[in-house]
Amino acid sequence: MDYSISENILKDFYIPNYILLPESEVRDASHMPASPVLVFINSRSGGQLGGELLCTYRVLLNKNQVFDLDKEAPDKVLHQFYFNIEKLKHSGDILASEIQNRLRIIVAGGDGTANWLLGVVSDLKLPRPPPIATVPLGTGNNLPFSFGWGKKNPGSDRQSVESFLDQVRTAREMKIDSWHITLRMRPPEEGSCDPELVLPHSLHAFHHVYPTEKLSMEGSHTFQGGFWNYFSMGMDAQVSYAFHSERKLHPEKFKNQLVNQSIYAKLACKQGSFWTSMCYPSSWNIAKLTKVRIMKKQGQWEELPIPYSIRSIICLNLPSFSGGLNPWGMPRRNALRNRDFTPSFVDDGVIEVVGFRDAWHGLCLYAPRGHGTRLAQGSHFWHDSHRIVDLLQQDNVKRICFEFHKSKAAANHVFMRIDGEPWKQPLPVDDDDDTNPVVVEISHLGQVSVLATPHCRSRSITESSSLITHLDMEEDSSDTEEPDMPRKFGAADTFRMPENHFMP
Repeated sequence: MDYSISENILKDFYIPNYILLPESEVRDASHMPASPVLVFINSRSGGQLGGELLCTYRVLLNKNQVFDLDKEAPDKVLHQFYFNIEKLKHSGDILASEIQNRLRIIVAGGDGTANWLLGVVSDLKLPRPPPIATVPLGTGNNLPFSFGWGKKNPGSDRQSVESFLDQVRTAREMKIDSWHITLRMRPPEEGSCDPELVLPHSLHAFHHVYPTEKLSMEGSHTFQGGFWNYFSMGMDAQVSYAFHSERKLHPEKFKNQLVNQSIYAKLACKQGSFWTSMCYPSSWNIAKLTKVRIMKKQGQWEELPIPYSIRSIICLNLPSFSGGLNPWGMPRRNALRNRDFTPSFVDDGVIEVVGFRDAWHGLCLYAPRGHGTRLAQGSHFWHDSHRIVDLLQQDNVKRICFEFHKSKAAANHVFMRIDGEPWKQPLPVDDDDDTNPVVVEISHLGQVSVLATPHCRSRSITESSSLITHLDMEEDSSDTEEPDMPRKFGAADTFRMPENHFMP
């Protein structure tokens, strides 16, 4: 790329200091940026790559519009940014108004980092939320891969960064569903806290007294969060947990993406994912661990039968899991016609529920038309006996609930994962715990905007010939919300946009 051409292009992303820093002197802008960006980089991601990217972006752009997530929280950054914008708009600053309208966000990190930014932007309830582009700096990189940004770690040199910025400038906006998750569990006894219980960053403590008996469990702790790609439990989350634990103990081993993927594969073999009948006790089968229910209408739950052989269950929003594989696949014509299955869309308010028996079952995803055991989607459920049970009668699945009660035949813990962040969840083990089961509830909660390249793998229902009947998003969201039950992702609890602060 010619240097002079490059300099002209970079002006399209530049944000001047007086927009970013409240104490800076206001100056007349000579150029209106076409695609102003705020860049958030996890400097700990990708080995040394995160730190190198941070340096390159700060050289190419205004260093004050590039932020290290290891040092600055995105909600505080955006709070200050939009506070300055509103103040300047009130004084008649045209550039501030245009930057707000044209703003795009770049986040560089793994899927967990992208989840963090998506949660923050969702929680801020901005008049025009900026769309987000994701730089793949993690191991799996399912989020960036879904929208055409690739799954391999990018270069950190000037030319690579300029190429990425140019893609951001021409990328199209795309809406994706946001899924809210609530985890309720009995708190550990005083002084007996399990050191292995480290919840992911995407789950936040939430203190609220619920008005209904169903939601109020005395003595329970409640955590809320969100996901945009998947929630999973079982065998796959166990391997992910082993990988993250090993990385915490020996970070020097995890030098780059290729090494990380090799370690991940070795751990999958070591954990016995290919020999579940010998290495996994039957008490770890999903059907023994939990009761799964799905709400078809407000207050009406239907039990979802889980085949006994399933050892991993995935609630999937995007067509990318475990490094770019699609567990739902593309239903054949007979499935579309006879079973009323549909292809997966990222903005239809429907989540796909898929099960796997073992890693051998997972390998079928590499085959054309390969998929896992489709358990539920939209209005139908799939039984292990290959019989369709029409439970929802064209109603979209609105909520999914997993309940873990005390059982002598079940395990005392289960591994769970949200968008690449795993944890080891304790389960009830004595009689007292049975009155306070562990409950995980998933429900639709709005949408967020992302940026997609021409190589985007995700499908939007608004861009497709409609294959399914879907409900209006706003109507669906308001219909499923409990009275006096505020739902948010908790990623931006410190953010408070002053209402009408600068209005005359």
